[in-house]
Amino acid sequence: MSDFTGGFWSIYISIITLASIIACGVLLQALSTRKVSGSDAETTGHSWDEDLVELNNPLPRWWIWLFYITIFFGLGYLVLYPGLGSFSGTYKWTSTKQYDEEVVKAEAQSAPIYEKYSKSGLQQLAADPKAMEIGQKLFLNNCAQCHSSDARGGKGYPNLSDGDWIYGGTPETIKESIANGRKGVMPPWGPLLGDDGTKDMAHYVMSLNGMTFDSLRAARGKEKFMTICVACHGPEGKGNQAIGAEDLTKTNLLHGADEPALIETISKGRTSVMPAQKEALGEARVHILTAYVWSLSNSSGAAAAPAKAGAR
Repeated sequence: MSDFTGGFWSIYISIITLASIIACGVLLQALSTRKVSGSDAETTGHSWDEDLVELNNPLPRWWIWLFYITIFFGLGYLVLYPGLGSFSGTYKWTSTKQYDEEVVKAEAQSAPIYEKYSKSGLQQLAADPKAMEIGQKLFLNNCAQCHSSDARGGKGYPNLSDGDWIYGGTPETIKESIANGRKGVMPPWGPLLGDDGTKDMAHYVMSLNGMTFDSLRAARGKEKFMTICVACHGPEGKGNQAIGAEDLTKTNLLHGADEPALIETISKGRTSVMPAQKEALGEARVHILTAYVWSLSNSSGAAAAPAKAGAR
């Protein structure tokens, strides 16, 4: 890769760029003044249908000067802005620099609004319609890609509009999840259990969540569950929010609660990651977003309904 970032390529590109612009000027000058050699008549020597000829007149002066203006503009642009290899231009402009400046300007304009709301409690904020409008926009811009615009999630992405939480649904816990992220790991047990053992375990979990199951397989699976899974999911399979172990007595399991989904989860394991948003959004935005997410599953304090699909 260093072969393409060395000084040679910068010079090479610069020469080609300048030579092309100069060549355009030379070609324009030649085409606007040159006559066909040995021709007395003002034609190019081309004819069609016996009497239709192409005149050898110079190009219109207004058109020529417009073309020259574009050449001068191009040369001026290359002096002021990046375009000649590694030369950054006299203005030292970069798209990254412009973006950073625009972000700083936007932050200065919006900071007072977020600062005002950051002083309110989360449950109090969830009852403020204007704050929830801001929270909804934050959700649509930063969370809807995974959790869907209606916050109902999908396979592998938690539903944020119900009362079931893997790590807990208190405002403080939700804020911790949003700010610092989460990483849940389910080890693969397939190599240890084998195909039959995995299926037995799946049927025992199905017996916990009320789905149709094979009682003989469930009985065998229970013995394995009490040996392998009880440490995280508990003896009753109700999980442990402190470590993000799911409540297996629910039918809305993160990766599915039917036999094929459970077999895949048990045999191959799962790794679920919730990215930390504190650095990207800042403390004040995380505060408002937390209040909005909490309001989705707490109708008594909710001022805004889950965002509808396609909402802006």
